[in-house]
Amino acid sequence: MKKLGLLPKLIIGIILGILIGSTRIEFLTRLLVTFSGIFGNFLGYVIPLLIIGFVAPGIAELGGKAGRLLGITAGIAYISTVIAGILAFLTGAFVLPNIIAAGGEAAAEGLVANPYFEIQMPAIMGVMTALVTAFLLGLGMAAIKGDTMLHFMQEFQEIIQKVIENIIIPLLPIHIAGIFARMAYSGEVAETLAVFGRVFILVIAVHIVYIIIQYLIAGSITKVNPFRGIKNMLPAYFTAIGTQSSAATIPVTVRSTKNNDVSDEVAEFAIPLCATIHLAGSTITLTICAIAVMALEGMTLTFGQVFPFILMLGVTMVAAPGVPGGAIMAALGLLETMLGFTDGQLALMMALYIAQDSFGTAANVTGDGAIALIVNKFARS
Repeated sequence: MKKLGLLPKLIIGIILGILIGSTRIEFLTRLLVTFSGIFGNFLGYVIPLLIIGFVAPGIAELGGKAGRLLGITAGIAYISTVIAGILAFLTGAFVLPNIIAAGGEAAAEGLVANPYFEIQMPAIMGVMTALVTAFLLGLGMAAIKGDTMLHFMQEFQEIIQKVIENIIIPLLPIHIAGIFARMAYSGEVAETLAVFGRVFILVIAVHIVYIIIQYLIAGSITKVNPFRGIKNMLPAYFTAIGTQSSAATIPVTVRSTKNNDVSDEVAEFAIPLCATIHLAGSTITLTICAIAVMALEGMTLTFGQVFPFILMLGVTMVAAPGVPGGAIMAALGLLETMLGFTDGQLALMMALYIAQDSFGTAANVTGDGAIALIVNKFARS
């Protein structure tokens, strides 16, 4: 099992959960549901710590890099992420209601698997408090240019990353198994699985469309053939599918970017920076999946609700952990506080997101190459 990737483990968890719930093995179903409840509470406790641990040092490290190109690159990356979220919302709002049957119609059997017990783990602070604290610490560390606090926050970041890598990610398939066991026990699972397939196809389609849009814009600014630019970035795209990490793909992304006649200095500056701050593919996935999960419950999200979420998402995912599913971990708090997601809906979001995480990462790094083309134009001017 240790040699399996996260996605195969997740699929195994979903299958086992469905089998246990469908066969109405009450003891095992309630056991899994109990674990899911405890794990969900632990996740709620960790989320504010995760935000402080990754956003604060991320902002401090960005603030420590002076120069005009930093501001240009960060600005383009943020605008790209926000536009990606808006495109995802418009697509999801138009398409998903037509392919998702509203409101859990399969749950007519009315069976409920309750946990044996619950363990409450209140977070030490709210998500928005954590985000404001992270901004305050990050900007403060960048302003005073001191090392003591930054080293402390970097070590705190390592601790939280160990928690994610050694506790949350390994136990996530069991958590997902509990969610699907509960749904199968109550008769809700068939519609959910059908939604998974439809959403997966829609997400990949929007990724591809947005990559083309990015290179059309970059090509119009730099006079580079956009389709040649995309072709040169394909090694990075397919490497990212395998690594599921923008950071791990940086060497290939840098080499592919240089093949688009971007200078060595710009490629070696812009690509590592964008690997941290440009998450357009992840934003597309999170936005569409959020609309899908709400539609599955017979609920809708308005642009007024989602747009502030997208704006915050572009900041909260700064320095998201370089592990599979890092972006969704950073976004859980916003989903809960800004969109009102329940523990069950958060678990579905994690399952949906991680199922296509590699494609979201591939869209991220391919878009990094388009940003590098534009930055290269500014660097030469």
